Amino acid sequence: MALRPSLIPDNRSAPPVLDAVEIGFTRDMLAHHEQALLMVQRLDPAADPAIRKLAQQISDTQRVEIGTMLGWLRLAGVSPTTREPMAWMRASEAAAAHGHSAPTSTTAANSGQRMPGMASYAELDALASARGADAETLFLQLMLRHHLGGVTMAKAADELLTSGPVKEAARAMMTAQNQEAGIMTIVLAQRGAQPLP
Repeated sequence: MALRPSLIPDNRSAPPVLDAVEIGFTRDMLAHHEQALLMVQRLDPAADPAIRKLAQQISDTQRVEIGTMLGWLRLAGVSPTTREPMAWMRASEAAAAHGHSAPTSTTAANSGQRMPGMASYAELDALASARGADAETLFLQLMLRHHLGGVTMAKAADELLTSGPVKEAARAMMTAQNQEAGIMTIVLAQRGAQPLP
């Protein structure tokens, strides 16, 4: 009996570190967070200190989350990038079409391959060249839309996943980004500016 483990090979493989939804969400949210950092970098350095403080808070939080997500992907042995953004959400819609359950929030987010809330190159260029109050307002508008898109993605992951650290992270992202979105909405209203569609 003592020799059994060495004489009988164990052909069982270890379960994957992350499943397909966890990998897809993590890759996409990583790219989403990287654009948020880019927006912070493009904010006018002379912007209002309160706006700069909010931008720094967003940057600090998302840098930590980027490090965590990169660690998960490295442990899973997969690339941090994908050629098919949002495929994990489209797969859940296909499952729903075949009688399986899927989150209700995915349809609006998947009208194309672009991740919800992402700024266009033209918008990023406009932010980089904007100054003063115009820069502050544009930053708030772009980041608000970006956060709401991130919440949509995190909500879909939360609905698709049953447990685990990725689900917990998605829930934490929903909470933090909803709070920051609330602040940005109030500041935009105080400035008489509307959120972007």
